[in-house]
Amino acid sequence: MKLPNGYGSVYKLPGNRRKPWAVRITVSRKEDKEGSTHWKYKYLGYYETQAEALTALAHFNENPYDIEANKITFAEVFEKWSAEHYPKISKSNVQGYNASYLLCDQIKGLRFNDIKKNHLQGVVDDCGKNYPTLRKLKVLFTMLYKFALQNDICSKDYAQYVDIIQYKDKNPNAFNRKPFSKKEIETVWKWKDTNEYITVILMLIYCGCRISELLDLKKENVNLEERWFDITASKTESGIRKTPIANKVLPFFEYWYNKNDCEYLLSTPDGKHFEYRNYYDSYWTPFVEQMGMTNHRPHDTRHTTVTLLTAAGVDDKIIKKIVGHKGQSVTEVVYTHFEIQQLIEAIDKI
Repeated sequence: MKLPNGYGSVYKLPGNRRKPWAVRITVSRKEDKEGSTHWKYKYLGYYETQAEALTALAHFNENPYDIEANKITFAEVFEKWSAEHYPKISKSNVQGYNASYLLCDQIKGLRFNDIKKNHLQGVVDDCGKNYPTLRKLKVLFTMLYKFALQNDICSKDYAQYVDIIQYKDKNPNAFNRKPFSKKEIETVWKWKDTNEYITVILMLIYCGCRISELLDLKKENVNLEERWFDITASKTESGIRKTPIANKVLPFFEYWYNKNDCEYLLSTPDGKHFEYRNYYDSYWTPFVEQMGMTNHRPHDTRHTTVTLLTAAGVDDKIIKKIVGHKGQSVTEVVYTHFEIQQLIEAIDKI
C-alpha cells in the first residue's frame, strides 16, 4: 500500500516475530558531498497486524504529539506552543509570555504529564512576584494546558486550580518604586556627558513613557520639528498616544535620531534594536550604580515625570495624556494640534 509523501511508512520485518509490523516516520533528509541521500527515521511502534500498524500511523498523523505524550517536557510544550502562537500576537505579548516562562525554571525539565497542581503552585509561591505578574504567569499556564489538551499531551487542566488571589494585596519581594529626587536628577545631568546611554535616563524622566515604549520607538514615529512622538504599541489602550518631547531633552532625541541608520530611535553600539534585558543589565544597572542610585529601576522615571508635572501645577487630565495613564478614553488619544501644543507646554514646565 502506497502512503502519501511525508506520512510515514508501515512495513513487515523479517523473521518470526510476535509483532512484525513496524511503523516509522522520517525525521530528516540529508545529502552528502557525493550527492547520495541519507534518511533518518524514528520508529513509533511495532504491531501484530498490518491493520493495527496503519491505524497507529493514521492516529499519529492526526495528532503527532500523542505518541510521545509521556516524554514531552514542560519546556518542549512551551516551545511547540510558542512556535504556533507567537506569529499571531504582538511583540509586547511575546515579551510578556517569555518573561513568565523565565519564572518556570523548576518545572521546565519535568514531563508535562507528571506536572500536577502543586508543581504549578510552587512556581507561583516561590517566584516572589506581584499580583499583576502572577496573573500573566497563570495566563501562560492556562494557554499551555489548553494547547496540551488539544494535542492529547495531557488529560487534565491543572492551571485552573492555581491560586494567585492570596497574593493580590501583598508582594514580599516587591520593589518600593519611588521617583528620582531633585538632587538625583541633578546628578544624572552632571553625568550625561560621560556616556551617551545616560541621556536615555533623562529622556525617560522628561517624557514619562515606559522603558519598553522608548526602546521600541521607531524613527518614523518621531517628529522632531513639532516635538512629539507616537507610541503605537503599549501595555494598555490608553498607552497608545502622542507624547511631547521636552525642550530640555530635545538635543538627545536629535542625537539618537541622527546617530545611525537603525530604524529604531535608540540602538545598541552596533546599531541594532535594544532588548529590555540587554539595556537593563548592560546600561541601566551599571550607570545607576556608578551614580549611587542603586535603589532605582527604569519604571521610577515614569513616577518622576508624574511627580514633576504635579509639582509644576499641571492639570491631572494633561498628565494622564502625557504618560498614558488609565482615565482617558480611547478616542482621546487622537489629539488635535491645539492639544499637542498643550502637552508640549506642560512638559516644558518641568
